[in-house]
Amino acid sequence: MNLLIIGAGGVGRVATYKSGMNNHIFKKITLASRTKSKCDAIAREIKERLGVEIETAQIDAMDIDATARLIRESGSQVVLNVALPYQDLAIMDACLEAGAHYIDTANYEHPDEAKFEYKLQWAKDEEFKKRGLTALLGSGFDPGVTNVFTAYGAKYLLDEIEYLDILDCNAGDHGYPFATNFNPEINIREITQRGKYWENGKWVEVEPMSVKMEWDYPGVGKFPSYLLYHEELESLTKNFPSIKRARFFMTFSDKYLWHLRALQNVGMTSIEPIEICDGCQISPMEFLKKVLPDPASLGPRTKGETHIGVVVTGYKNGEKKRYYIYNICNHQCAFRETGAQCVSYTTGVPAMIGSKLVATGVYQEPGVKNLEEFDPMPFLYQLNSQGLPWFVQELPTDGLPIDRV
Repeated sequence: MNLLIIGAGGVGRVATYKSGMNNHIFKKITLASRTKSKCDAIAREIKERLGVEIETAQIDAMDIDATARLIRESGSQVVLNVALPYQDLAIMDACLEAGAHYIDTANYEHPDEAKFEYKLQWAKDEEFKKRGLTALLGSGFDPGVTNVFTAYGAKYLLDEIEYLDILDCNAGDHGYPFATNFNPEINIREITQRGKYWENGKWVEVEPMSVKMEWDYPGVGKFPSYLLYHEELESLTKNFPSIKRARFFMTFSDKYLWHLRALQNVGMTSIEPIEICDGCQISPMEFLKKVLPDPASLGPRTKGETHIGVVVTGYKNGEKKRYYIYNICNHQCAFRETGAQCVSYTTGVPAMIGSKLVATGVYQEPGVKNLEEFDPMPFLYQLNSQGLPWFVQELPTDGLPIDRV
């Protein structure tokens, strides 16, 4: 099948590289972005390193008609959206218009309000069913691989999951006093919103960054980890109703949090536009994005690892069990392969895998689906063969710090 990738940031770079390495599946690959020069630069690199031709195009992904036209003109049967989550609905509509399958890595988010919910994407389920098309949501790492790990735990390790904790650790060091590892606006919105977790059939909200624990990440070390709300909790608690509690934790250094609080205190994380001169408005967050290091530039200087996994707890044949399923990725290894650091790599590789499984029919089912609704094994097999090996560790069932949070 032919593949159209929309978005030429760090994740788009990795997804395009890995698609080029799988050109026996993707006969024609087109990379499109608002800024065509970014696409051209990636295409030149891939041609030089892999000998694979990548076509490029300029596109405003919010223009549904133009995007649908590009899908048709490129002959793409599969569209991978690694652009901004604000553009999800428009690209989905373009796929419906042009008759292409759709894959993304993050749920829709309104540009003026950080809600982080699947509601508006799930509402398109009937439209995709009527067109006989698949929309695969959240095929990144978290969401994405964490959903697959959870499905694996539910299907192969436990009779059912009662407790789920998702753990995301970036132990890398880029050397800057403060920088975000992906789009600053999305990153900071996630962190500064109120924390939320699922417990006993309802959502419980807490103040941002108010719940903290220490976790020893195998192979990486012990890091302070903070409770956040993350979108995969919504779909996982829906699709695994046995879950009594589901939480998400992410690591942050004290230095990172000091800078973030200072920026919040002076209003630099606001998304409300302010007037900076007659007739000229910009949100402080948009200005902040311009002065912070470009996440795509962090690859050459970032060292260390990422460690992301899930802890699933429940019963197997009447005996209480707990398992830790995780991946470790090295920043410099990722950069040598694709020119991007691990945060882009761990999202871009699963994005390509989701596209590959849809393209080959393994994950084709009409409608709007989250990744955990499919058999996890094909995806897990691809993780091992595409550069993101995973591990399973059985844990004791009592006395872990995670229980005392």
